[in-house]
Amino acid sequence: MADDKVSRRDFITKSSIAASTTLAGAAAGSADVHAAEEHLQSDYSVRTKALVSVLTNKRLINPATMDAVVDYYENKVGPHIGARVVAKSWLDADYRQRLLADARAVAREDNLTGAQGTDLVAVENTPHVHNLVVCTLCSCYPWPLLGLPPAWYKDTAYRAQAVIDPRGVLSKFGLELGDDVEVRVWDSTAEIRYLVIPERPAGTEGMSETELASLVTRDSMIGAEKIELPA
Repeated sequence: MADDKVSRRDFITKSSIAASTTLAGAAAGSADVHAAEEHLQSDYSVRTKALVSVLTNKRLINPATMDAVVDYYENKVGPHIGARVVAKSWLDADYRQRLLADARAVAREDNLTGAQGTDLVAVENTPHVHNLVVCTLCSCYPWPLLGLPPAWYKDTAYRAQAVIDPRGVLSKFGLELGDDVEVRVWDSTAEIRYLVIPERPAGTEGMSETELASLVTRDSMIGAEKIELPA
């Protein structure tokens, strides 16, 4: 991402701090605001590591088991699976139509449903429509196709702002959309998960399915970015 673009994580962190600082200032006075800011800047990963350490020392969890679970979601399932689905939809018009009509049925045919028994809905980006996925209640996400959700997807700031000001969120992610582009926000639930079929970038004619899949990013399948050919 270019230097002048705010990273997704930076955007979420700064948004959370700003919102919480405002509330803290109103409730406790300016003297406590600085302390609140420093506390909020601690990353979730630090807390997670501390919790894992405590539970391991108490022998309540087995790190090897946790590593196996992480390995499953990082290597056995993950965005490379969804990328293959997207690439195939770019090359096979019939597959694409079936995917848009009933993505869950296609996922079952391709044995991509994993442990989730939820409905899967595919939506496509076009030159005039851009789709963005969010889960306002928690972090519902199509794990079998995309793996573990990114940290920013689970953050309260993203979940709140994506439905209120999706264009503003995308802009801070570095994606500027024209006024002629309609932005549609899809709210995932415990019953329904969404997969965005991004636009196929120009200049990819003649590429194989494998080559096309290598271009597809996880964030593009959530709608947080567009796919661009490497310079």
